[in-house]
Amino acid sequence: MAKHRIYTTSVASVYPHYVTKAEKKGRTKSEVDEIIRWLTGYNQENLEEVLDKKTDFETFFADAPQLNSSRALIKGVICGVRLEEIEEPTMREIRYLDKLIDELAKGKAMEKILRK
Repeated sequence: MAKHRIYTTSVASVYPHYVTKAEKKGRTKSEVDEIIRWLTGYNQENLEEVLDKKTDFETFFADAPQLNSSRALIKGVICGVRLEEIEEPTMREIRYLDKLIDELAKGKAMEKILRK
């Protein structure tokens, strides 16, 4: 079975959409970056490098310094699919990120988004 095309899509091509979605709801680029850093363990410099290199999503998550263990607390539905039912690990990580950005855009407090 062929991989979903999101795996080979660069994070840099989707990132502006994350930022736009957040900013339309009064949130900030720095909050988007904080969510990505929390989820993946990248620091800001590494995140900017990944974006500059146009790293694809599969590599982005495979090379993540330390995926946050609290990400398992992210529950709910994204794109009509329950997160807990996604079996493919990379797709689950991508959908975790999507869910966190959605929560940011919906006005949820950062402490709750970051599962503190």
